[in-house]
Amino acid sequence: MQTQIFMVHKRHLGLRAPTVLAVGFALTILVGALVLMLPVSAADGQITPFLDALFTAASASCVTGLVTVSTAVHWSVFGKCVILLLIQIGGLGFMSVAAIASFVLRRTITLHERMVMSAGLNLSDGGGIVRLTRRVLFGTFIIEGTGAVLLSCRFVPHYGFPKGITMGVFHAVSAFCNAGFDLMGTPNDPFQSLIGWAEDPLVNITLMALIVLGGLGFFVWSDVWDKHSFCRLRLHTKIVLTATAGLLLFGFGWTLLFEWSNPATLGAFDTPHKLLAAAFESVTLRTAGFNTIDLGALTGPSQAVSCLLMFIGGSPGSTAGGIKTVTAAVLVLTAISAFCGRTTVSAFGRTIAPRSIMNAVTLLMAGGVLCLVGACAIAGIEDAPFHQCLFEAVSAFGTVGVSMGLTPTLAAASRVILIVMMYMGRVGVLTLGVAVFMRRREPPRLKYPDADVFIG
Repeated sequence: MQTQIFMVHKRHLGLRAPTVLAVGFALTILVGALVLMLPVSAADGQITPFLDALFTAASASCVTGLVTVSTAVHWSVFGKCVILLLIQIGGLGFMSVAAIASFVLRRTITLHERMVMSAGLNLSDGGGIVRLTRRVLFGTFIIEGTGAVLLSCRFVPHYGFPKGITMGVFHAVSAFCNAGFDLMGTPNDPFQSLIGWAEDPLVNITLMALIVLGGLGFFVWSDVWDKHSFCRLRLHTKIVLTATAGLLLFGFGWTLLFEWSNPATLGAFDTPHKLLAAAFESVTLRTAGFNTIDLGALTGPSQAVSCLLMFIGGSPGSTAGGIKTVTAAVLVLTAISAFCGRTTVSAFGRTIAPRSIMNAVTLLMAGGVLCLVGACAIAGIEDAPFHQCLFEAVSAFGTVGVSMGLTPTLAAASRVILIVMMYMGRVGVLTLGVAVFMRRREPPRLKYPDADVFIG
């Protein structure tokens, strides 16, 4: 009896998994900011202002890539290692990283920890979560290691052995975690990103592969590994793969169409390198944050589609942000069903649950309102065009990290707005809503009669 009372008491005192996730990311950001403030973290040995340290820690932990100071120029080797650690924690989730210690010490992972790990990977239950986490950790380090070797093959001849290896490792982790942090800046050009490597196929293709693999989602990896056939895959995996391919092709074609003759972007390259640069931008705009062309020089249509791609982002349970590919796919399928006069939404021979459709609509509305309010707030504070403010706000919410050059010049209030948007984009609007507002889930006691309303 005493054991039962203790278990019930412990259950009621325990925090919900979404709450643990939200608080854990907030604490990770705060601790990272305090460490980055230390003189040892800065290249000049001075204390970094708290807001710059907080912005960098939030951007790294939320795998975004927006920065107010140059990563390559401002931070020391120690500071860059801290940023890299925050990127890895943010990409995998702090509970997945903490699980490494449990695996090494052969400690049993508790039920509550499994629930938090499931929430971090965006899974509905904890069944098989330990096995999946092992696969995630093993696959992550294999993929990042392979990417680091390939990138080092190009960076070592250019930068020398020690720095070349460091550059390879840093950019491989940053790309796979969809963070977008780079070490390419110089004192004369601190925010140049990968523009100097725009015509290098090895660097571009390696980074694109890392970004796409990181943005697919860990559950998709496991499903593909187990099934080996598209027909046998789960509905979620089929939608992710189809939506990802469709968005990549759409972004690639759109960029070619509107930037082909733009001398400030693709117009300066020959045809093969135009294709390479367009493909890279289509991939990186989804959530990664690198750029090989000047995004401030994009044409109006390209800026609009860039915001759309950033808003959608990657896939559920991945290192990416945004409302996610599955959300966008469900919304499109819902619209198609409505146009066709169907009362249910289906895909690949399966009916999509009404609750999933409600979640998709909620994410669209919440994300859209958040980006619009954030952009309007920044535009009211800064003396900058609204389209630039919207671009930065969507980049923050989608945890993308690309910038039109506005972020480093923002006032303190605007930086705080972007920090909040990066945090909400990484943790997830639904997760944060459950953590803050939903104390317990109870079935409805009353169902009201159905009634029709006029739509459209």
